[in-house]
Amino acid sequence: MCRKAGGSFRKCRLQIVDNIHKAAFNRHHPDRPTPLRMREKSALTEAAQPPSAGAVIGLLQQHSLTTLVQLEIERRIVSGELVASAKLNEADIAGELGVSRGPVREAFRALEQAGLVRTEKNRGVFVRQVSIEEAAEIYEVRAALDAMIGRLAAKRALPAHLTRLRGIVKRMHAAERSRDVDAYFPLNLEFHDVLAEAAGNKSLAANYRRIVNELIIYRREVLARDTENIIASTREHEAIVNAVAKGDSQGAERLLSGHVTESYTRLRRALDKPAPGAGKPSRKVA
Repeated sequence: MCRKAGGSFRKCRLQIVDNIHKAAFNRHHPDRPTPLRMREKSALTEAAQPPSAGAVIGLLQQHSLTTLVQLEIERRIVSGELVASAKLNEADIAGELGVSRGPVREAFRALEQAGLVRTEKNRGVFVRQVSIEEAAEIYEVRAALDAMIGRLAAKRALPAHLTRLRGIVKRMHAAERSRDVDAYFPLNLEFHDVLAEAAGNKSLAANYRRIVNELIIYRREVLARDTENIIASTREHEAIVNAVAKGDSQGAERLLSGHVTESYTRLRRALDKPAPGAGKPSRKVA
C-alpha cells in the first residue's frame, strides 16, 4: 500500500494513478484487458489514449495522494456510478485503489466539506442525499451566484476564457446530436467552472462550487430522465457565451439567472418521469 516514505512516494503516487485508471476501466469493460487510461474531472477526465509520461508527471506534481483519491471518488459520484445515499466503504476503496486507509479517510473529509458526502455517527459515510425542498432553496442561492458570475465574467473574461467556453459549447452540440448524457454532463460542469473562473473572484468561485456540488446528482438526473433537455441547455449555454463575449454584463446576468430558473423547472418536470430502468420516479436523488 502507498505510504509517504522517502523517495518512493512519487513512484507510489504513480501507482495510485494506474490503479485508478484500471479500476475505472474494469467497471466499464469487465471482460477486456486493462490499459492505463486517464480520467479527469478538473484533473482526471476520460480519454481514449494512455497518458503521456509528461501528463502523468504533471498530474503527480499538482496533486497529493489524498487529492487523487478524492478526485476519483468525486468522478464516480458525478458519473452516477455512486448513487445518492450509497454507502462508501473505506476499506473497500483503499483496497481497490491500492492505498492505505488514511488517504481515503482524508478524502472523505474533503468530500464532506465540498457537500458531496455526509458522515453519520456509528453508520459511516454516504453519498449526500438532498430533498427536493432543500434543492429548491439551493437553486435560489445558485441563481443569485450565477447571475453575479455572469455580470462579472462579461467585464473580466479573458480571450483564453472565451476560447475555452466556445470550445465547450462546440462539444456540447456534438453531444446534443447523439443525446449522449455521459458526454454532455461533464461538459456542463466544465462550462460553469470556466465561467466562474472568468468572473475573476476566487471567493465567489469557491462559494459557487460548494453550492453546485450539493446539486450535482440532481443536475445529472435532469438530463438522464429526459435527454431532450440537452437541446435547451445547449442553446442557453451558447447564448450566455455570446453575451459574455460582447461584454453585455446585464444580458449575461439575466441569461445566467434564467438558465438556473429553467434548470429547476426542468428538474421538477424530470422527477415526474421514471428514472432509466426504474419503475417510478424518486423524490430524493441528491
